[in-house]
Amino acid sequence: MRRWLAAAVLGMSLAGVAKAAIDTYQFRDEAERERYQQLTKELRCPKCQNQDIADSNAPIAADLRREIFRMLGEGKSNQQIIDFMVDRYGDFVRYKPALSGRTWLLWFGPGILLAGGFVVLAVMVRRRRDPAAQGAKELSVEERERLAKLLDKEQTHD
Repeated sequence: MRRWLAAAVLGMSLAGVAKAAIDTYQFRDEAERERYQQLTKELRCPKCQNQDIADSNAPIAADLRREIFRMLGEGKSNQQIIDFMVDRYGDFVRYKPALSGRTWLLWFGPGILLAGGFVVLAVMVRRRRDPAAQGAKELSVEERERLAKLLDKEQTHD
């Protein structure tokens, strides 16, 4: 019984692999194959979001791979292909978007947020330290005398 259960589980887990799309393209030379692989690794799948189109099984990723192959066959440069994809799908399609007016927040936003967090933390720490130090200095003469009497009473009771 255990063998049948193990075989069923293995069969179901391999069913997803059997559906994986395998692209078979004929390239003119090895340089064109390398360009294709580089481009498919550099571009993000619009559906999967955190997966490049080379590794994605989504239908749109297959369409993008086919489009890249077509454009390579037409003799377009890598930059022309990337520009076409960005025009069509936006800067999101690139893992490393170019620095521009539209993407400066994407590039510098995390650093700005991190620096802002450190500033807020420093201010909070400073505010906690200052009142404690100032509180001891700001006791009036009567308060100091009262404090001294209270401390003397505690020492005599011990």
